[in-house]
Amino acid sequence: MVKETEIKLRITPQAAQALRNHPLVIERLAGEWHTGTLYNQYFDTAERELASARVALRVRRDGEQFIQTLKSKGQSVAGLSERNEWDWPVSAQALDLTLLDDGCWPASLAKLDKLLLQPVFTTDFERTKAILRWQRDDEQVEVEMALDQGEVAADGRNEPISELELELRAGPAAALLELAVALAADVPLMPCDISKAERGYRLYDPASYDLQLDAHPWSATTSVDEVVTAGGWQLLGHTQRLAEQYRFSGQWRLFRDLTGLLVNLRAFFGVFDLAVPRSSQSFGPALDALLQQFRPLVLAGWADDEEGQQAREQAPQVFEASVNDPAWGQLFLSLALWLHQASWKANRPPRGDRVGALPLPRWLLAAVAREIQELRVPHQNEADSEVAVWLDQQPRLHRLSFLLSGFREFLDVPQPDRLYGELNKLQALLEQYPLVDEEVQPALLAALRKQGQKIRKLDAWRELNG
Repeated sequence: MVKETEIKLRITPQAAQALRNHPLVIERLAGEWHTGTLYNQYFDTAERELASARVALRVRRDGEQFIQTLKSKGQSVAGLSERNEWDWPVSAQALDLTLLDDGCWPASLAKLDKLLLQPVFTTDFERTKAILRWQRDDEQVEVEMALDQGEVAADGRNEPISELELELRAGPAAALLELAVALAADVPLMPCDISKAERGYRLYDPASYDLQLDAHPWSATTSVDEVVTAGGWQLLGHTQRLAEQYRFSGQWRLFRDLTGLLVNLRAFFGVFDLAVPRSSQSFGPALDALLQQFRPLVLAGWADDEEGQQAREQAPQVFEASVNDPAWGQLFLSLALWLHQASWKANRPPRGDRVGALPLPRWLLAAVAREIQELRVPHQNEADSEVAVWLDQQPRLHRLSFLLSGFREFLDVPQPDRLYGELNKLQALLEQYPLVDEEVQPALLAALRKQGQKIRKLDAWRELNG
């Protein structure tokens, strides 16, 4: 058994040649490029029991060789994945069930009758690969760089494969991310948290691709630094998986959900105060640029009219242009590296270290109170012209939504669920205001004032302002 650590990145066919000619690749190239065709047959039961257990089983033909491979479930975020893998040479492109013993076979599948395993889909692609070597500090790094072009076929349906895989052979995982970030500065790279096996299963059932990572078990003893780490990975992973599924299906709902997650990711960088010094991250402008493209489409797309239809139809083109811009890969790969290396802790002042060590409930109460005390909610006695001030409160409402959506069970105030719900209603009304016709605006202003009054009457609001 080996532990496979790799980054998978979606590329265009045109980008493959650009990557081969990239100065950094040429500088680190150790030997020649080799090209070969790989034919892969995947196996499962008719009920897809291996897929349910997050296990992939295949037989690959590589030239004259046949290799049987079992891969166990792993974690994949921003294209970086780690999982256990077992390889065995076999004599033909058929399963050798005797190799699937207790040493590798998952305990969750112990009762499965292996005779029920059958071919389910194929992945056939041409792989062009080479070894890259370089020194990182005092350590040698070795990475296999592979460019894959082909298709996955299942049940009469197929999907093209066009990927860059960077597999770590020696050195730290951070070196993979550093390499990917450097390449993404010049070539469009889309972090791709989906394996070729998952693509095959998705052709049978688009809903089979999990959009979220396993939830982190928050507790009253969770520290702020753990919230940054685990919360950041959750947001990043969910964002990238939604982006992949929207690219595949084009469903408007997924574009809305993706935009909402980008809003949460932007809010994420505004809530930690000294625990995450602004000097340690620079992701805000890049996220703002994406949101300036996506959010107007989402807001307009709610309308059941010609303008709403145009927004929904325009979204796939806007999304495609975004993921084909190097800025997409640069942003999300840099964020993955930032999280992997816990870069916010570097050169952090002592007070920041103290904030980072605070338990979740204590920090959360202070963070929510700070936002609430600065929040300008609509008031009955304010002039209509104050709507501009109310609209400017939306980033603060986004930060409150991030804090309350994920952690309100740890907020020691009366009825935190109600506080969360009423603030969300205020946010929804503010989002509508720039979109409605002028004759509708007075009624919406009245609704905003009424909602502001309702929020100020909440016990949680009063306690947090006390």
